[in-house]
Amino acid sequence: MAVRRVVPNLGSEAAQESREFYGLLGFEEVMNHGWIMTLASPSSPAAQISLMTSDKTAPVNPDMSIEVDDVDVAYAVMRESGAEIVHPLQDEEWGVRRFFVRDPGGRVVNVLDHR
Repeated sequence: MAVRRVVPNLGSEAAQESREFYGLLGFEEVMNHGWIMTLASPSSPAAQISLMTSDKTAPVNPDMSIEVDDVDVAYAVMRESGAEIVHPLQDEEWGVRRFFVRDPGGRVVNVLDHR
């Protein structure tokens, strides 16, 4: 299993203002589902920030997202380790397969891959 990217998920009720703010640093909007918006650097597209009001299908907002090349393997590894699964593995309508797990510090991590 390989990590493809890591994205901080920032809670924000001011997504448009935040988009403008991070735009001053060179970020551009690359995805917007209404409840989550992702900004990326045009010169380094894996450098991203997501702004989120509330997750569409999960009970909590994740603190970060980690994209892996095989989310099923990641899920099995986390379950076998005894880690707390906060949101079960499932396919989402926007083209990702994901689950949420809580890290030892209490942060919620969205682990996903794109389908």
